[in-house]
Amino acid sequence: MKFKYSDFEPIKNIALKFPGAEESISHEQTPSIKVNGKLMCRLHDDGEFVPIKIGFANRDHYLEKYPEIFHLPDHYKNYPYICFWIPLNDKKLLEEIIEIARRQLATKKQLKDWENFEK
Repeated sequence: MKFKYSDFEPIKNIALKFPGAEESISHEQTPSIKVNGKLMCRLHDDGEFVPIKIGFANRDHYLEKYPEIFHLPDHYKNYPYICFWIPLNDKKLLEEIIEIARRQLATKKQLKDWENFEK
């Protein structure tokens, strides 16, 4: 295994503040975050990038806008994931894509509760 758990810390720290998000272990024993039991993101086992589930439309937008940060390996083309290179040092962008991913997987109640919490 080439990955370092510490590379996943910034993602984990942002994602776990959302309702329904939980730490998990995924493919090849890599750290991951699930929302309501569904995979949101994980550290790829090569340790070089993180696939995150943001949907096809969002994926195309971010691939076009930030080609130096995001990429799409062949394996992910048929899935609603985008991959970002580690490290992603832009905290605002990281929070933005994690929020998109969380919204894709959250229940209506969780979305409403989070909106009420933010007010």
